[in-house]
Amino acid sequence: MRIVFALVAAFVMMSSCATKKEVGIQIYSVRQSFNNIEAALDSLSAIGYTTIETLNGGGDPKCFGYSADEFKALCDSRSLSISSTHGAVNFDRTNEVATIEKWRALFSSLKTMGAKYCVIPGYHFGSTLEEVKATCDHLNRVGEIAWEYDLKLGYHNHKGDFDKVEGETILDYVIANTDADKLFIELDVCEHNMGEANPMDYLVAYPERIQVLHLKDDGVLGASGKVDFDALLQRFAANGWCDTYVEYELPFNLGDDAAQNEKNMQQLWQGVRECWQWMQNNEWIK
Repeated sequence: MRIVFALVAAFVMMSSCATKKEVGIQIYSVRQSFNNIEAALDSLSAIGYTTIETLNGGGDPKCFGYSADEFKALCDSRSLSISSTHGAVNFDRTNEVATIEKWRALFSSLKTMGAKYCVIPGYHFGSTLEEVKATCDHLNRVGEIAWEYDLKLGYHNHKGDFDKVEGETILDYVIANTDADKLFIELDVCEHNMGEANPMDYLVAYPERIQVLHLKDDGVLGASGKVDFDALLQRFAANGWCDTYVEYELPFNLGDDAAQNEKNMQQLWQGVRECWQWMQNNEWIK
């Protein structure tokens, strides 16, 4: 696997480009490389990414087994900043005090890492509007606590968020029942995560709430022609926001076939590099 990372770094060093932009990536994009996270960070930095949205699965204050200080040091040494995470603590309705303490531990870790966002990567808000409203009230409290750590709490949409509960679209109900300064939306614009909804409609309807974009396509950004990224980014900028993250996914797992693994990994890193290049070339990415 080290051969792949070395090839990526060498290829990027031989290429030339104009002034590099600040380009972020959700680190899940290279999940098949998590067995060697340090090498993965090397490759992301060599390609030209400057910031990452990391993962704190289950609200674990550690990242990939590293303490906040340790993981920040790994990223700092590669000129990568940690601006956000995908992490959440399950809402224990029988013990909210313990739930809040877990959130505080996560927020403390993120503050140490220098992040400004903590994004909930999907949530079961509830099966009835009463349950959804209770979850919204809880997230308002969590979002208020996040400010104590100089963080903003956000929510990342998935297809199920556009389902209806008692006639109400879940995401719209959540937006209506949470405070703008307590919960922002990180909108994933890929059709797989939008259900039947149109991302532009949400950018128009909620200009103050959608503060971060996940840029995702069927493969390399812009390749499918299914998402009008320019129009979305133009509207996003007009709304006054600029933070974006690449999310690139290839649906494979490493197996026993070394040759196939090598081929898949080469394709993965080539795609991650091409997404970075697309971001470099897009006029709306600043």
